[in-house]
Amino acid sequence: MADIGNDKQQILDKMADQNKPSGEASLPTSSRPVDDRDRHGKDRKRGNNGGREFGKGRGRGGNNHGSRQPKTEKGRGEWSRNLVDKRKRNEDEQEAKRRKIAEFGEGAVPESLFSKEEIAAEERRPKRKVAVLIGYAGSGYKGMQINTTEKTIEGDLFSAFVTAGAISKANADDPKKSSLVRCARTDKGVHAAGNVISLKLIIDEEGIVEKINAALPPQIRVWGIERTNASFSCYQTCDSRWYEYLIPTHSFLPPHPQSYLAKKLVDSATAEGNLESYNSRQEEVAGFWGETEEKYIKPILEKLDPALRASVMSAIHTEDVVENPDEEKNLSEEPVTPALNDESEGGQIKESTATDSAEDMKTSPETTDGKKDLPATTAPAGEKTPKPLTPLEAAIKEVKAAYIKAKKAYRISDTRRDRVQEALSAYLGTRNFHNYTIQKSFKEDSAKRVIRSFTVNPEPVYVNDTEWLSLKVHGQSFMMHQIRKMVAMAALVVRCGTPIDRINESYQNHKISIPKAPGLGLLLERPVFDSYNKRAVEDLQREKIDFTKYEAQINEFKQREIYERIYREEEKENQFHTFFHHIDHYRSEYFLWVTSTGISAAKQALGKGEVPSRADEAVGLGSEDEGGNGAEEG
Repeated sequence: MADIGNDKQQILDKMADQNKPSGEASLPTSSRPVDDRDRHGKDRKRGNNGGREFGKGRGRGGNNHGSRQPKTEKGRGEWSRNLVDKRKRNEDEQEAKRRKIAEFGEGAVPESLFSKEEIAAEERRPKRKVAVLIGYAGSGYKGMQINTTEKTIEGDLFSAFVTAGAISKANADDPKKSSLVRCARTDKGVHAAGNVISLKLIIDEEGIVEKINAALPPQIRVWGIERTNASFSCYQTCDSRWYEYLIPTHSFLPPHPQSYLAKKLVDSATAEGNLESYNSRQEEVAGFWGETEEKYIKPILEKLDPALRASVMSAIHTEDVVENPDEEKNLSEEPVTPALNDESEGGQIKESTATDSAEDMKTSPETTDGKKDLPATTAPAGEKTPKPLTPLEAAIKEVKAAYIKAKKAYRISDTRRDRVQEALSAYLGTRNFHNYTIQKSFKEDSAKRVIRSFTVNPEPVYVNDTEWLSLKVHGQSFMMHQIRKMVAMAALVVRCGTPIDRINESYQNHKISIPKAPGLGLLLERPVFDSYNKRAVEDLQREKIDFTKYEAQINEFKQREIYERIYREEEKENQFHTFFHHIDHYRSEYFLWVTSTGISAAKQALGKGEVPSRADEAVGLGSEDEGGNGAEEG
C-alpha cells in the first residue's frame, strides 16, 4: 500500500512540474522544505494542530468551512442567521464546475507535437481573438468537445488549425493555450449546420479559411472567421440557439395492439372510465394496424402451416418483452448491429433493442474522411459463416420487414400533425425541465429553461418512400439530452393518445422517466448573437457573427452531409422503428405515465423502491459516455 501511495504522489509531482514554467521543478512532498513564514513574512502560529494554521486543517481548504475557531456564545436568532446552507453551497460548487467544463473541457494535455528546435525556429506572429463559424456532420465522432482519447469535432478542427498555420507549433500541444471555447457542445452523433468556437488564431495570412478547410474532412467545414474583442467568449455571449429535429411520421403511429404498452393504454382508459375520449384521440389512425395485417402480414402467414404461423406471431410480439431491467441493461450495452435483423453465428435472428441507436450504433460505411469502405468479398479470417435460416427464422424476418414497410408507407394526416404542433406548443415559455435531463432536481434553478418557439413544418419531406417532418426549436439554452427528451415526450403523447396536459404535469415536483429520442435526427441549426452583434457594430467596429452570408454554402452542406446522412442511416438502421418498438414492448411501469392513470402510474414504480434513472439505463437511455450532472450542451 505504501508503494501505491508513493507512485501516486510521484504522478502528482510530475503533473505539477508539467504545469510550471520550464526550469522550475517541484520537489517531492517528503523532501520539500517547510517554511514557517507566510507570504507576508510573518511567523505562522503553531499549536496542537501540528503547525497548521487554525481553519486550514486537512480537508478543510481555504474557505474556512468548519474552521476550528474559539466558540462564542450566540443567541438562537444569530445562530440561525449565520447557519451555512451546506446543500446550496455544494450545489453552487458543482454548478461552477459544470460551467467550467462546458466552457473549457477537461482531460489530459497531449504531449508536444513538435521538437524544441522546430518550435524555436518558427517565426512568432500575432494572435487575434476570433469567432470561427463552423458546420459538421457528427456521424463517426464522439461529440463536439475535444478529448485527447476520442475522435471529436474539435480535435479535428484544432489539428487543421495547426496544419494551416493558424496555431503556432508552440501552442499545438494544448487548446487551452489558445483559449478555445465552444458555443454549444453537441453530443455523440449530433450534427450542426452552424456552430461557433472562439479562440486566439493567427489570421494574417491570405486564404486562411481555405487552408483550414483543405486540412479537414468533407463533413466538417469552416464557414468564416470574424475578429472580436479580446474578452469575447462565444459561450457567454450567445443569446439563444436554434435546433432542428428530423423525425419519420410513422413515429406518431400508435403502439401495435398486441404490445405491452397498447394493452396497458386500453386497460387504463377502461378502468378510468375515459375509453371513449381515448379512442377519439386515436380516431384517424384506428384502422392502421388492421389494414397492415390484411395487406402486408396476412399474405405471408397464409403461406405457412398453422403451427409455424402461430409460432411466428408469438415470437414477433413477445421476443422483445423484458421482465428484468438488469438483463436488458446488458443487452443495451452491446453494439447495435448494422441490419435490423442480424444473423448470429448460430443462425438465430433477433431485433436490435438498443433504444438509443444513434449513440450505440456502428459508424456508417462512409468513413469520416469521405472515402467508402470496400465491400468484403470473403468473410474475415476467424469469423464463422452464418448458418442458413430455419423456416421459423426466415418467416419472422419476412414478417418484421413487412411491418417496417407498412410503417414507411404511412402518411400523417393534418389532424395528427396539428396534434404534434399542439404538443410542441406546450413547451413554450419558462419551464422547469428537471425531468428532461439527468441528475437535476426540481428545486435547482438551473433546471428552468426558456423556450421561445417550437414548430413543426407543415410540409413533409419524402425520401425513399418514408415521410419525414422537420421540428425546429428556438431556446435560450438547453441541458444535456433536453431536446431529444422533449421530442420523445411529444411523440409518446401523440402516439399513445395521451392528453397534452401531461406535458405540463411533467414540469411539477415528481420524477418520471422520459426516454431520449435517437440522436440521429438532431442538428444544431445556428446560435444567435443579437446582443453582441449590436455592440460589435456600434461600439467595437467589428463584423457581426452572422450565418446568413454563408446561407447558400450551408444549405448545400446540410443537404449533402447532414440530411442525406440522416436519411441513409435511418434507411439502413431503422433506428426510429427500433426505438419505439422497444418502448412499446418494455414490460415496466416506468413509462406508464402515458396512460389514463397519469403520473401516478409511474409513481407506483417508485413506490416499490425503483429509481427512474435505472429505467433509462435499462433500456439504453442513460447518459452513456456523454457526461453527467445535467451539464449544458448549448
